[in-house]
Amino acid sequence: MKTLEKISEIFGKYMALIVLAVAALALFVPTTCLWIKTGWVNYLLMIVMFGMGLTLRLEDFKLVFTRPKDILLGCATQFLIMPLLAFGLGKAFNLDPALMAGVVLVGCCPGGTSSNVITYLSKGDVALSVGMTSVNTLLAPLLTPAITYLLLKTTVNVDMMSMFLSIVKVVVVPIGLGFIINKLFGEFTQKLVKVLPTVSVIAICLIVAAVVSHNAEKIMTTGLIVFAVVILHNLLGYASGFALGKVLHLSIPKTKALSIEIGMQNSGLATSLAGTSFPDLAMATVPGAIFSVWHNISGAILANIYNRWTQEEAKQ
Repeated sequence: MKTLEKISEIFGKYMALIVLAVAALALFVPTTCLWIKTGWVNYLLMIVMFGMGLTLRLEDFKLVFTRPKDILLGCATQFLIMPLLAFGLGKAFNLDPALMAGVVLVGCCPGGTSSNVITYLSKGDVALSVGMTSVNTLLAPLLTPAITYLLLKTTVNVDMMSMFLSIVKVVVVPIGLGFIINKLFGEFTQKLVKVLPTVSVIAICLIVAAVVSHNAEKIMTTGLIVFAVVILHNLLGYASGFALGKVLHLSIPKTKALSIEIGMQNSGLATSLAGTSFPDLAMATVPGAIFSVWHNISGAILANIYNRWTQEEAKQ
């Protein structure tokens, strides 16, 4: 177990580089990853969500009631800022309907488990991060389809019921099962949780490899525009959360958590939903695939920046 824990630490520390290497391999030599079927994405995402459920305790949900203002702030900004940024960037860059659908879908998804990891590495408020991610994820079956429909109804057809059922199956059920197992077998799951970063990184890498390799030609032909939109979407999300934290005079750990939660999306879920909700728009999966790679890289860089911020504050 100690060996697995050490491996898990390495995977967590170098997650950005590992994901980048896998994405590059899948993009430039797609044949090496075509054995990973796109149909596996949902199941891989369910594994990640199940792992998140194993880390949750009743105390994490109590946070909703003990710090409702913080949680509500995170939820409101998550489902307001990122969808509007996505829609605005899509219009500004005049994206075609398929790419527009993919970008908006990324913006309408909740924060992913990566935000909790990056918040921890940034010395941010981890409890707040987990609380926001948990509540946002539970709200996603209602808010993600609804907001996507409101923004895209004049551009593409959005199957709200299909999206709702997909989120319930891929997100809510696995998290719920993980939570129940952690509640019943807490002593065992606490040991298991220490190796979860390895499982999560492997699952994320397989998701990225599957999506990128099967869409390599499409990604290469979209040019730099979709890359620019995805990168700006992510960076503006971080900046919005940071600015909001400063305006509201939140503590440094809370500001970090809010910034990271807003900027980092569950892009794996977005990719999965794009495939099921927009079957006639193959390019809709591309923004989620690119975001999956980029936000892990930017998150790791941001963690280093925020760590320096903490060190500078400590010296003063």
